[in-house]
Amino acid sequence: QLVESGGGSVQAGGSLRLSCAASGDINTRYSMGWFRQAPGKEREGVAGIHTGGGSTYYADSVKGRFTISQDSAKNTVYLQMNSLKPEDTAMYYCAAGRGYGGSCEDFAYWGQGTQVTVSS
Repeated sequence: QLVESGGGSVQAGGSLRLSCAASGDINTRYSMGWFRQAPGKEREGVAGIHTGGGSTYYADSVKGRFTISQDSAKNTVYLQMNSLKPEDTAMYYCAAGRGYGGSCEDFAYWGQGTQVTVSS
């Protein structure tokens, strides 16, 4: 099971930190990723981290603003989001799988999502 938290409403330029707690058979020995989906748009990969935390992936649109990290002891993955823009508004999903890039097909397990809304 994956449970996201930390979403909310902020003004442009603000920050949020999303958390994803893994439990059951899912833990941070899987590669983990964050995806987002805005209304009327396809789900897109935002950031990913390879099992062990050695490699990361970021979508071009968030590079330099978002940081993915993990705490293996807590089986938790984080997404620190800084300098938020209105176009970052979306439902954010945590996912676990064998890949860590931006492709949904690489991830077998998904959370329910947490809403992020950025106002101008």
